[in-house]
Amino acid sequence: MAESRPLLDDLQASTPEVRLGLSRAGVQRVEKAIRLRWGGAEKLISSEINCNIDLDPRQKGVHMSRFPEVFEEAIDEVVLEEAFLVEELAEHIARRIVARQSAGRAEVRIRARYPLARRTPVTGLATQEMIALVGIAAASEAGVRRIVGVEATGINACPCAQGLVRGQASERLLEAGFGEGAVERILELVPLATHNQRGRGTLYVGTDKQLNAEHLVEIVEKSMSSPVYELLKRPDELFVVEHAHLQPRFVEDSVRVALATTLEHYPALGDGDFLYSRQVNLETIHTHDVVAERYGTARELRAELEGAAAGHHTELREWLTA
Repeated sequence: MAESRPLLDDLQASTPEVRLGLSRAGVQRVEKAIRLRWGGAEKLISSEINCNIDLDPRQKGVHMSRFPEVFEEAIDEVVLEEAFLVEELAEHIARRIVARQSAGRAEVRIRARYPLARRTPVTGLATQEMIALVGIAAASEAGVRRIVGVEATGINACPCAQGLVRGQASERLLEAGFGEGAVERILELVPLATHNQRGRGTLYVGTDKQLNAEHLVEIVEKSMSSPVYELLKRPDELFVVEHAHLQPRFVEDSVRVALATTLEHYPALGDGDFLYSRQVNLETIHTHDVVAERYGTARELRAELEGAAAGHHTELREWLTA
């Protein structure tokens, strides 16, 4: 029995009833195990892949089955033979998608959970922290742009509440008979209470240069009041709490510090390279969370840091499609 005509027709390639192009069409949350090259070693880790193409107004749909096929090819033929960095794998898949889908542009985002080995700050015990590695690539006939990114957790101590505590403590000490000089000395020596917020920091850098993602994690963690650790003995716990309260920061501070530190640590970043920082703090004395972010090219950020008036802020998609 012959196959029915609907099965033989390439329905996705037909003309849609409503001729509008789509900014994105594709698949998301495809889970795959991938092998990454990291610090001279290779690890097999879990990842989640999103992939989209820009859909032409003359094309009804995307060949959805081709996305997983390309993922499998890239992972089986390339990654398992020669481990990639996450942003390199995203670029490799994006290039293949453009060819296989006959698309004008493809965008791939990979988010992988990566175990980072480290030592506790005082006792030096071995511990493991889970971070997120993010690779984004946009490919077209004009070329490829790619992003390397990380997500890491830390703690922020609120400067505002600490200022209130400082003022109240100063009044009480003065009322108790301490002189102004002694009060200032006491407040310098004793960490002052405030409410803490567990923060999630994100940092993306768009460049053709190869960056060390572990260094980016360090930048994110240091942009907050203190890093956090899965394992803490009492001396370590004391260190983290004191360190956080001696360096109180707003959510906005963390974004600014992360971007300024990245530009300082990577002076070779080109003016057209891209940076994005985002900080989300989980409030403890409110039922809401707080968020801040900033994005732009290295040129835009450097100019503003040097005192120029704030101008255009280039967004991620704008940079990827440029």
